[in-house]
Amino acid sequence: MTRKAPTYDRLAAVYDRAMRPLERWLVARLRARAFAELGEGARLVEVGAGTGANFSHYPRGAQGACVELSAEMLKVARAKARPGGFALVEARAEALPFADATFDAAVATLVFCSVESPQTSFAELKRVVRAGGRVVLVEHVRPPGALGYVFDALSLLTAWLLDDHFNRRTAEEARRAGLRVVRVDSHALGIVQLIVCEV
Repeated sequence: MTRKAPTYDRLAAVYDRAMRPLERWLVARLRARAFAELGEGARLVEVGAGTGANFSHYPRGAQGACVELSAEMLKVARAKARPGGFALVEARAEALPFADATFDAAVATLVFCSVESPQTSFAELKRVVRAGGRVVLVEHVRPPGALGYVFDALSLLTAWLLDDHFNRRTAEEARRAGLRVVRVDSHALGIVQLIVCEV
């Protein structure tokens, strides 16, 4: 395991409560929109499933895997109702334990800010999602303009304290990894994005 697991192990017990205001304000709506981009009955992998905040949004008839690095986050997720046909898997985004082209789609919400290597993680998603399949993300990112410099400064602290990089340019990272970015919807002054990609 990498250094990220202890950070999120410590946060697991309070994560849902801490996120509740953000969920009500914006994040829950974007989670629902992300999963609406995926077809019913899809073979789906969620990377960074955390405490299971997305379980209620899974498409009808979907099956697959919920991947999470933190064992403590997975304990919280196990206590929640989730659709049948989904396995909880402890693994890193950079090393997914699945064969090539296993899934029709992948989804990640508020994950790429904290993966150790965005490029390696995107390469893994490209590998395990079939050609033409979708990769849908909800991420907080470095906003444009002067606010971006504020996020650069914040990231020095958040990356050290929480392994959370406030200034990542996730859509650009996806393009650089060879995914086709179909759409980027920006919210909250460009701080949060819904990013829809194809393999």
